[in-house]
Amino acid sequence: MEPFRFHLFVCTQQKPEGVPSCPTSGSWAVLEGLDREVQRRGLSRDIQLTTCGCMGLCDEGPVMVVYPEGVWYRRVQSSDVSEIVDAHLLNDKPVNRLVWNDAPAMRAMSIEHGEKFRAAMTAREKAGTLPDRLDQMIHGYMPSRCILTALELDIFTAIGEGANAEQIGTRIHAHARAAETLLNALVALGLVTKSGGIYSNTRESARFFVHDSKDNHRNGLLHTANIWHRWSTLTDAVRHGTCIPIDRGSTPEWTANFIAGMDRNAKARAPLLVQALGTAGVRRILDLGGGSGAYSIAFAKTSPDVRCDILDIPEVVPLTTEYVSKAGISAQISLRSGDMLTDDLGSGYDIIMLNAICHMFSEEQNQQLFRHARQALAPNGRLVVQDFILNSDKTGPLHAALFSLNMLVATNHGASYNETEYSGWMKNAGFADISRISLPGPSDLIVGLAK
Repeated sequence: MEPFRFHLFVCTQQKPEGVPSCPTSGSWAVLEGLDREVQRRGLSRDIQLTTCGCMGLCDEGPVMVVYPEGVWYRRVQSSDVSEIVDAHLLNDKPVNRLVWNDAPAMRAMSIEHGEKFRAAMTAREKAGTLPDRLDQMIHGYMPSRCILTALELDIFTAIGEGANAEQIGTRIHAHARAAETLLNALVALGLVTKSGGIYSNTRESARFFVHDSKDNHRNGLLHTANIWHRWSTLTDAVRHGTCIPIDRGSTPEWTANFIAGMDRNAKARAPLLVQALGTAGVRRILDLGGGSGAYSIAFAKTSPDVRCDILDIPEVVPLTTEYVSKAGISAQISLRSGDMLTDDLGSGYDIIMLNAICHMFSEEQNQQLFRHARQALAPNGRLVVQDFILNSDKTGPLHAALFSLNMLVATNHGASYNETEYSGWMKNAGFADISRISLPGPSDLIVGLAK
């Protein structure tokens, strides 16, 4: 049975560097090209596009198979995509120059590949070679640091419409030879192209890393570059049980980059939160540690009857004011600076939000905060916690477990917590009907009702 008119499989099995594979021959570009063409021509309801593992024909890649006929294509390039869509998918005429129909040769190559692979794995096992998975995790910091340095230097903006290494080095006030070395590494990572000594941005880097792009993430990602320095203290933080002071305090630039980074995440998640909670009966919201105000802005835009108060530290409130002003809903949002743990929060709120806040505090501080919030809620008001929630034994999900380490190196007592802990704190603070609401992505909601 085939539920779609055509089902396309494109090999994207990554192999160790130097080993022939479909990705190194361009299969990801083929896959992206096919997806664009299928969407552009309105064929997504008739055509299923799927990645797949190795088919054993790596020397002839990129390899693609089209079902239900079982037509095999080899050495497909992104420049072939339009022809394949026009001829095969629209007119049922396979592109013969790319079709591979020598079944005995294909079978022999696939069997030989499998035997070689198993022999190589056996030899590696006997030699005690470090598995690729471990090696990649251990050296994962290298591409990360390369990209973060490029962002710190604003190298993608300096590339502009194309420039040589000396020109780029001058623009970023860097040594030309060193800049060239970094640029070449960025080419190897697929973030920059090089032709005749001229470096150019890729479509991705131009969209996400260049200053005047509407989707520029650089400022927010500079916060990740700041976190890098904190993570270098992880060994000592584990030994001492808390963060290690480093000579990189919270400057205005640091704070602005932090809020920019949080805003990108919050704007993507805010509609999910509003949809999950709804606005029926909601008139007053208190957004604790609201940052850029993205969640309050989303609620205000959804319902003109909603009024939001945002409380944050004095260094952040001027930044929040700018975000709220740009959103054009200043009349619905009020801002004040203060300490959410000790200052009077007010009263009569229908919802109090703690979005990505609880992981900054200790267990005791969170219990204190929940009691404090309970007093500020109207009857049947809701306390809403959004955070990375660990499983019961705290060994996953991976993002939440790693983020708990991030809090170890960055805060005095912060951590990721599990559902049992959040529910227990809410119950002890006087909340009832406590529930977990799953959201797409890495964070979920824990909601408690003030009875």
